[in-house]
Amino acid sequence: MAIPNVKRFRPFCSVCNESFSVMAVLPNNANVEAYLADVVSRHDHKAFQDAKNLHTKVRVGQQKQKKAK
Repeated sequence: MAIPNVKRFRPFCSVCNESFSVMAVLPNNANVEAYLADVVSRHDHKAFQDAKNLHTKVRVGQQKQKKAK
């Protein structure tokens, strides 16, 4: 079930050279550009890279087996 007021943003971090997702509920009169600049300045680069590496890591024994024909 979605929350209708939530907006999804994909700011670009120049340190990581990656885009990341941010979901936020902002008031009508909020400055979106200033908010995104603040989010990028508070972005945790090390945690982002660690999470990205853990997401793609395959544990031993769970590699896909090639079928022999």
